[in-house]
Amino acid sequence: MSRLVLVRHGETEWHAENRYAGVSDVALTVRGREQARRLAAWALGARPDAVWASDLSRARLTAAAPAAALGTDVRVDGRLRELDFGEGEGLTRADMDRAFPGALRAFLADPVAAHLPGGEDPARAADRFTAALHDIASAHAGGRVLVVAHSTAIRLALCALLGVPLKDYRRRFPVLGNCALTEIRLQDGEAALLEFNTAIERPPVPWSG
Repeated sequence: MSRLVLVRHGETEWHAENRYAGVSDVALTVRGREQARRLAAWALGARPDAVWASDLSRARLTAAAPAAALGTDVRVDGRLRELDFGEGEGLTRADMDRAFPGALRAFLADPVAAHLPGGEDPARAADRFTAALHDIASAHAGGRVLVVAHSTAIRLALCALLGVPLKDYRRRFPVLGNCALTEIRLQDGEAALLEFNTAIERPPVPWSG
């Protein structure tokens, strides 16, 4: 049995306008860096066994704070990166409505069957992300691991692991806050959701095995 604490990276410069970042490398804001420092304070109390992150800079920089606090290195896995939104990268929903309104309507109705033009198939993204989680869990069997990644990829993985239709990821998991805690347990190929989207201001819970 392993427990994985899944965390969305800190706030980025595209957050205020709600631009689709996807695989674009976007810098953290001052608030995003402060969120990373609060995540480091949580890690000092919770003492995870390792810190993993997506290869995108916003995730690596967020993960660097708790890793430094714990005196360890960030382990990077490219399979943890965000969904590629294709032609939607860097755009707001209003931008997309002007650029490709029909494709946007189809995407909003079913974001898996009709993913954004030129974007990654969400089913493939869920497969790569969950494969990474299973590998991380195997590498830290019996432990608790902090994994810093991205909103859409995490929600797709939760659907895949918990048997929820992928197309419902926005409806079932509508919000994932920056640096909020979502914890799952992986055991014998089965997943359980222990905590979802919890603000890190609460006192950390030590891991007792």
